[in-house]
Amino acid sequence: MKDLRLRRLICQKSRRMLITPLDHGVTLGPIDGISNIRDTLHALSGTKVNSVVLHKGNIINCSDVLSESKDLSVILHLSASIGFSPNNERKVLVACVEEGARLGVDGVSIHVNLGSDYDYQMINDFGHVADECQKWGLPLLAMMYPRGKGVDEKDVNNNMIAARVAMEIGADIVKVNYMEDKKSFEKIVRGVSIPVVIAGGEFSSDSEKFLRDIKDAIDVGAAGVAIGRNVFQRKDMEDYIAAIDSIVNKDEGINDALKFIQRRKIV
Repeated sequence: MKDLRLRRLICQKSRRMLITPLDHGVTLGPIDGISNIRDTLHALSGTKVNSVVLHKGNIINCSDVLSESKDLSVILHLSASIGFSPNNERKVLVACVEEGARLGVDGVSIHVNLGSDYDYQMINDFGHVADECQKWGLPLLAMMYPRGKGVDEKDVNNNMIAARVAMEIGADIVKVNYMEDKKSFEKIVRGVSIPVVIAGGEFSSDSEKFLRDIKDAIDVGAAGVAIGRNVFQRKDMEDYIAAIDSIVNKDEGINDALKFIQRRKIV
């Protein structure tokens, strides 16, 4: 059952993934791009995005929209923390795998901050979630970040460990930061036997660098991207998705990808 659901998260032609996380509302509130989640989902429907990551409330409240979007898979996010909390690095479980099965989702995701004061609790939760995913046949996306006091989020060794933890505990896909260095990121990809997707991070105004990082990651073996704010906060979101798709799923170059973004300026 897990393999059948996993197929829905992947572009069958390229065997890669274009995921758009939309779970930011719990941490950051109704930020630009997801203030009306229904409008966002309508806009994503029919694009090249393979799947979206949502908290259970939005899955329930937007079930009609999601049902209409037959090519858009749904991943239930199990973790949460509040941005203004003094313990915001501590992700707690707010949903379970069984809920995901009842809701009919295609997979679940969990967020773990390694190096924080609470990482042992998050790792423990991760282990239980992985076991439940085996029981219910749901793919597990692990969002793994080296994050805590004095922890370097961009350190290649930290991210190699983060990816390896995900694989060893039972994730089917791991999401990590891109190192902005192809050789360093290649070490992360080679250190695991599960698909590695890169995180989009905070909104970037440098479109060429943003796309180049994606291209570099794909070139050294990344299985795709999991990009939220750098998709849903774009005024020309559909063009950006097309640009990302051209790199991820069509192996096109930066210049070809940039044409999707620049075409409205030309018209």
